[in-house]
Amino acid sequence: MSFIDPLFHKFQTSIDGFTLPDKFTYPFYYEPHPLCLVAAEELQLYLLHQNDWQHNFGLDNTTDEKIGKMFGVLLVKNMSGEIGYLRSFSGKMAEVNHLPGFVPPVFDMLTEGSFFLKGKTTLNKLSDIIDQLSANPRINTLRLKVNSIQEEADKAESEKRAFIIEQRKVRKQLRVKAEKLMSEQAYTHYKDTLAKQSIAQRYELRDLLKYWSEKTAVLQSELDVLTTEIDTLKKERKALSGSLQNQLFEKYNFLNFLGKEKNLNVLFSNTTLAKPPAAAGECAAPKLLQYAYKCNYFPLAIAEFWWGAAPASAVRNHKHYYPACQGKCKPILGHMLQGLVVDENPLDLDKSNTKNIEIVHQDNDIAVILKPEEFLSVPGKTVTDSVYERVKKLFPDATGPLIVHRLDMSTSGLMLISLNKESNKILQKQFIERTVKKRYTALLSGYLDKNKGIIELPLRVDLEDRPRQLVCYEHGKQAKTIWEVVERKENTTKVYFYPVTGRTHQLRVHAAHKMGLNLPIIGDDLYGAKAKRLHLHAEYIEFIHPKTNRKMSFKQPADF
Repeated sequence: MSFIDPLFHKFQTSIDGFTLPDKFTYPFYYEPHPLCLVAAEELQLYLLHQNDWQHNFGLDNTTDEKIGKMFGVLLVKNMSGEIGYLRSFSGKMAEVNHLPGFVPPVFDMLTEGSFFLKGKTTLNKLSDIIDQLSANPRINTLRLKVNSIQEEADKAESEKRAFIIEQRKVRKQLRVKAEKLMSEQAYTHYKDTLAKQSIAQRYELRDLLKYWSEKTAVLQSELDVLTTEIDTLKKERKALSGSLQNQLFEKYNFLNFLGKEKNLNVLFSNTTLAKPPAAAGECAAPKLLQYAYKCNYFPLAIAEFWWGAAPASAVRNHKHYYPACQGKCKPILGHMLQGLVVDENPLDLDKSNTKNIEIVHQDNDIAVILKPEEFLSVPGKTVTDSVYERVKKLFPDATGPLIVHRLDMSTSGLMLISLNKESNKILQKQFIERTVKKRYTALLSGYLDKNKGIIELPLRVDLEDRPRQLVCYEHGKQAKTIWEVVERKENTTKVYFYPVTGRTHQLRVHAAHKMGLNLPIIGDDLYGAKAKRLHLHAEYIEFIHPKTNRKMSFKQPADF
């Protein structure tokens, strides 16, 4: 009797009319294969109605902690030629990393009696001891006293130094006056007297500093006795945590299609960080491929979608499909896909030969051009054709950087070009001082009931998934957008954006984020859903001409 794998899911509906993919999905930029969509819909139906386990995805109005999750489906063919799919989720769910119907983790750190759980127990005990020692009220009392005495000491020292400086000025005036009125012998004696006063005051400062130092030292010594043990335990905990993490990374071994295996430490050794980030290897895609290779399933295509409430920082929409993350998954999947025939990265394909740049205005100092969508402002890593390269050819006598500001590759619209160094410097200053006025037109996916407003959500790059941006109040840079509705039509809303700041992906994130407009721009393949194009267009720009000092403005309406 042949083994029936409960994790190999056969399609519940007929797939006879579907064509299998020729190549495996490029996981970092893709459109889900139709069979992956069917598999994902079957998984979503299960998530909606299952009673096997409990997890709050935030799809109702409960006030408990809401945790949305990334799920993955892997289309596979088994040894008998049957087509089915595997399911996975990222990280833990329902407080466990094993759930019926889902592939297991690459390494089960939660196995009873595992080195990881033993290490965590030791770390928790150390943390408890540190917390207990830190809770000693005498520590806080001593710290307050030391700080108070230090403040008194700083004040006394400051006053003494100010007095010495003032007395130095007085002595200087006395010397000048005495030199005019006294004999040479009397003046020499008087100068010695003043010098002794100066030395005496320096000794007074020395004694003052010594007094306060000794007064602080008594309390600081008692405080050190109480905190030294805490500091030692913290160092011990940090070293143990690092050792445990390193040991854990050694256990995460990933296969590729060729049967070769590498662990996390090896896979991340040549990256910028030189070591794996936390939770590397726990994402859905690596888990799916690892199980497929172990069970001799042939991987055909993959897709990942978000289920549940979005996190506070990132843009994640319920049931939307997303690519694998760059930071955690790229080194892993780069290895795991070796031997498979994989789709090309669409972003590496040069589509610019069909794009044309239109010159809207030009004079001796500036040009205003119309950039098409899906066209780089400056050369990229693999595609060099760009506004910069085209402008160099259009204006061969131009000098300086040429590019004054940039538009995202996917954004179309007006760009200001400088044709000499001086103009570039003056125009750059206008952008830095935010005197340049800009207006963008965007078409949002959905109905926006409000008519206008201001969005202020600070942004920073997602270090684990560049070039995505996150909303971050701790480390993010200020980002401000004024907006107003232009038109509502067929479940879409056309808006004007007036960016006050110019952060990377600012308008895209402010549109899509739940604390912004909560409606992604149509065609936004990073924060929404892919379409023929990103419906974002820089249609208006106003600035002061760098040579004539005249106000200039240009408008080029969007074609959507």
